[in-house]
Amino acid sequence: MRYLCLLLPLFLFSEESFISHYEYGEMLYNSPRGVSCEECHGKSGEGKIIVTYQDIHGKEAIKGADIRRKTLDEMLKSVSTYHKVMPRYYLTDKEVEAIYDYLKVKNQKYLDTLDNNQSK
Repeated sequence: MRYLCLLLPLFLFSEESFISHYEYGEMLYNSPRGVSCEECHGKSGEGKIIVTYQDIHGKEAIKGADIRRKTLDEMLKSVSTYHKVMPRYYLTDKEVEAIYDYLKVKNQKYLDTLDNNQSK
């Protein structure tokens, strides 16, 4: 019992988290404020068609942007700006950074392929 009392402060002030930074980013991407980023930006941020419609110009589509190659600064600005289609989420910078880091890890192979093709 005496040793438990000595270890208790270590547990109270530890920096451990129940989920990893990656899992936190994944959780936020899948449901940041009730509407999933995936609904418009796709499973990996590749963008997808949200809706198609017919108007005087013919068949039109509203598509979520491909955000896999966005910089953190671009994502921070985009999330805190009003858009015609995308809702404003009021995410903190740390939350946006977690989503950004999640997408970078999830799309590592895609991004590496792009880098290799551009350096040739």
